Formats: sequence, C-alpha cells, structure tokens
Amino acid sequence: MNIDPPAPASGKGRLSRRHDAIDQSGLKRWIPGIRMLQEYDAGWLRHDIVAGLVLTTMLVPVGIAYAVASGVPGIYGLYATIIPLLVYAALGPSRILVLGPDSSLAAVILAVVLPLSAGDSMRAVALASAMAVVSGIVCIGAGLARLGFVTELLSKPIRYGYMNGIALTVLLSQLPKFLGFSVDDVGPLRDLWAIGNGIVNGRVNWVAFGVGAATLAVIFILKRFKIVPGILIAVIGATAVVGIFGLSENAGVSVLGPLPQGLPAFEVPWISTADVSAVLSGGLAVALISFADTSVLSRAYAARTRTHVNPNQELIGLGAANLATGFFQGFPISSSSSRTPVAEAAGAKTQMTGVVGAIAVALLIIAAPNLLQHLPMSALAAVVIASAIGLIEVKDLIRIYHMQKWEFWLSMLCFAGVAVFGAIQGIALAVIVAVIEFLWDAWRPHFAILGRAEGVKGYHDIVRYPQARQVPGLVLFRWDAPLFFANAELFQQSVIAAVENSRTPVRWVVVAAEPVTSVDVTAADVVAELDSTLREAGIELLFAELKDPVKDKLKRFGLLTTLGEQSFFPTVGAAVGAYLDAHPVDWVDWEDRCP
Repeated sequence: MNIDPPAPASGKGRLSRRHDAIDQSGLKRWIPGIRMLQEYDAGWLRHDIVAGLVLTTMLVPVGIAYAVASGVPGIYGLYATIIPLLVYAALGPSRILVLGPDSSLAAVILAVVLPLSAGDSMRAVALASAMAVVSGIVCIGAGLARLGFVTELLSKPIRYGYMNGIALTVLLSQLPKFLGFSVDDVGPLRDLWAIGNGIVNGRVNWVAFGVGAATLAVIFILKRFKIVPGILIAVIGATAVVGIFGLSENAGVSVLGPLPQGLPAFEVPWISTADVSAVLSGGLAVALISFADTSVLSRAYAARTRTHVNPNQELIGLGAANLATGFFQGFPISSSSSRTPVAEAAGAKTQMTGVVGAIAVALLIIAAPNLLQHLPMSALAAVVIASAIGLIEVKDLIRIYHMQKWEFWLSMLCFAGVAVFGAIQGIALAVIVAVIEFLWDAWRPHFAILGRAEGVKGYHDIVRYPQARQVPGLVLFRWDAPLFFANAELFQQSVIAAVENSRTPVRWVVVAAEPVTSVDVTAADVVAELDSTLREAGIELLFAELKDPVKDKLKRFGLLTTLGEQSFFPTVGAAVGAYLDAHPVDWVDWEDRCP
C-alpha cells in the first residue's frame, strides 16, 4: 500500500521541493506532524477514522493486559496508550507505526517495579513513570546526537537471544495469573520454582485456568484472520462468561474491577534516592529494547510504503512519546508489531489513525469505566502470553546454527543471561557480548601475504593460492581491518613475522592498505616504530592503495613526513613495478611472457 501523496505538477513540484528543502531545516524537520497535516488528503480521513476505531478494539484490552503484566493497575495501560499515540503523531516520522505498551518491555518494567514497590500500587506507578522519563531522555539525547545507528551494533543472533529470554520471562511472570494464583518471587528461575510449588500444593484455580485457556485458544484460532479482532472477541467472551455466571463471586476468579473515571493528569513521578539506580538501569534497558524494536519495524514499513524514515527522528519521536507518558502517569512504551499490522489492514493512511484511537480510548474511560469490570485476570494473562509466544524465534536460529554455530551459541548465551539473571541484567550481558563480538572482529582481523598466481589477475593470499609466486625481496602484506589501538601491536608483530619468514632477504615491505578504513594515534605511533625497526634492518616500509581520508589522518599525525610522500603508491601493481625498477631481481610476470 503506497501512502505517499500524489506527485504535483512539474513546475509547481520544483517550487514545492525547493520550499520543502528549506522547511526541512526548520519546524517540519522536528515536527513531522506539521508536514503530514499540510499534505493531508481529505479522502484519507474516512480510512483513518475507520482504522482508528478498529485499532481501538485492540488498544484497550492489550493496554490493560500489558499494564498488569508490568506491575501497575490496568487503567495506567490506557494512559500509556493515549499519550504516546498523540505525541508520536506530531513528532514521529513514520506514517503508520503504532506506539503503546508492549510485551517486550513488561519483563523489564516488572523487574524494577515489583521488588521496589512492596505492593504499593501508587509507588509502582511512580517507578514505572520514572523509567519512562529516563527512557525518553535517553532516546531524545541519542536522536539529537545522531546515534540512530547504535542498534545496528546488536547482531541478529544477539537480538534473538535476549528477546527469547524476555519472552520466557514474560511467560513465567504470567503463568500464575493464568492458573489463578499469585507468587511473590521475581526472576525467571524463582518464578518457575514458585509456580511448581503452587501447582503441587493445589493452589490452581481450575475455573480461572479454564477461562484463560479458552481465551488463549480463541486468540490463536482467530489470529490467522487478519481482519478479525481476535483479542477483542476473546476478551469480550471471557468477560461475558465471568459476568453472566458470577464466577468472581462463585468460583473465586480474580477480575479487573471498575476502572477509575478520568483522563491522565500531569504528575511528576517522584521516587526515593534509593530507587534511582534501579530506575536508571531499567530506563536504559527499556530505551535499548524499544528503539531496537521500533527501528526494525519502522524500516520494514517504510520499505513497504516506499517512504523514508530518519532513524534519528525515530529516536526523538519515540523518546518524546516516552517522556510525555512518564509525566502523565504512564509507563515505558514501544512500537507494536501486533497493533501496527491491524492499523495497516484496516486501511490506515497516516498517524491520524493513532489520534482517532487515542480519542476513542479517552472517551471509553470517561463514558464507560465499568465496561470491563468483570474482565478476568487469567484472560489478561492469556493476552500477554499470546504476545510473548509471538516474540519467540526458533526457525531462524536453526538456520543460523547450520550456517555458523558460534553465533548460535552466542544467542544461547544471551538467552541464558536473561533467563538466569533477569531481563535487565540479561540485556546488559547482551550489550557487553555485542561489544566484545564487534571488537574481536577488529582486534584479531584477517591479514594475508600476497603473491602472483599463474593466470589470475591481481595479487592474492598465498595461503588460498599455494601456487602463487612472491617477488624476491618483496613482501606484500594486506591488513583487512581499520588500524587502531587494539590491533596495532598485532599489525606490527605480523609484519615482522612476514619479514622473518620470507624465503629471500627482504628489501621492501608494501602494505596493501585498501581495507584499512581508519587509523588512530596509537596505531600511527606503532607504524612509526615499525618503520624505524625495519629501516635499521635495511628494509623500507611502503603503502599501496591507502584511502585519501586515512592518508589525511597520517598527515595530521605527522607520519606522512616521517615515511615520505614517495612511500605511497596508488596500486599494488604500481608498487611492484617501482620495486622491480629499483631492484633488479630474477622475476618474470606471467602476463609479460611471450605467447
């Protein structure tokens, strides 16, 4: 579905594009909603209203379910639905993305809220709101600093690992409610132990379990029909059964109860100094997860609708939505991979769909707060469990296992970290593993000694081409990575080893430097030291195919003066030709032979 506005006439189009280019540096750049309103086609309004009303049927039960899963009263899930939809409509770059409470964040929020709130629901709300404020500030700061690329540092196996771990954590946190009892422990392993004890000790409410299981079954059966609001149907059915048969009074089925009447009010989420550390770490974890999910989903829908989404503006839009909801009694939110497709399938054209959804939810709170008072907690748990199951990735992990086993086990390590230590600690482990993985590839990169293979153009790795010949007295050394402080010593040692292992006395070492994309001060000093060492042995150090930006850095570091301009060649072939001109050796290239 293409939601781009129609292309204007040619002359007017050029003026419009010129005007837009000027405007992009002003208000439109920071508030994409202004541009959306200016380009809004009246014909889209009907589609957006219908899509917004359809979306509302999912926003209400899901918002309440994720609030309860996050450790706060259900009404705050609706508050965390209304505010982000309105804010993102103004500041978000995506025309179709739906923001709100999300199952992937529930485990992280619960890990902070449950142990610190000590059963006080208002304190739980303050803690969750403070996490949203932290997440919002982090995302906005990262967006202004143009750090929209940071989530690309998390490889796919690592993302799968921590998301599978979070899915398991969410499942275990909801199982007690699904079975009709509660546990006081927090953390996947302790939850599992407590659930096992509850089942063995006969604490399961089989009526509540039956209602929850029926709700889950309906959700999965209707999931295949995209147009059918399966979650709404399942929740309404469960609520009707409990209300009609009085199961809350007669069978002890726990229910939501009446919602407070009123819209979210501005409130600063004050917390104690003892809670600051946990809230900060939780807010950072939430920021990482929410932007990782949002950036992937945003890019996917941008590709489908053939529009461009700026990842830095995406960070700002997401951060502003979190910041606003934190000051209006909400909790951390993210993009939704379940509600966004609903909006798209219902015909959404722009973020006006989210605005309609937010207004509809607000009207529900004001006009019918008792509508869902008989909603069973086991049905809410079923909604969250269904969403958590959707987070689990198995098929692609099997593919990764067959392709590269060490990346599969890396994913398993991140999964185990979340499952054993909890969501926040597990995510921290995933980030550390990602940084180590990134540094390891650059810390111990591939390098090669090059030779001339018969009948093959260019110069190639003599390990892969054992028949390749080396020019006597010349070492061609290729370094396949940026040259920086962590690998500079290895570079020096590898060059010296190549010289020592040469079959003929070495006169020149030429570094084939095309793969070298950067160099830092430490590496430049090591290169100067290597040059000095080689010169003492009567060997010249030279470079070929060095990129101009890297050469500029060497000039800034003073290394260009040390080595001399004559030490740099445009190609490896030019360096070999210069060596043969300077040192007559017994060498005939296969391309120079007579036919």
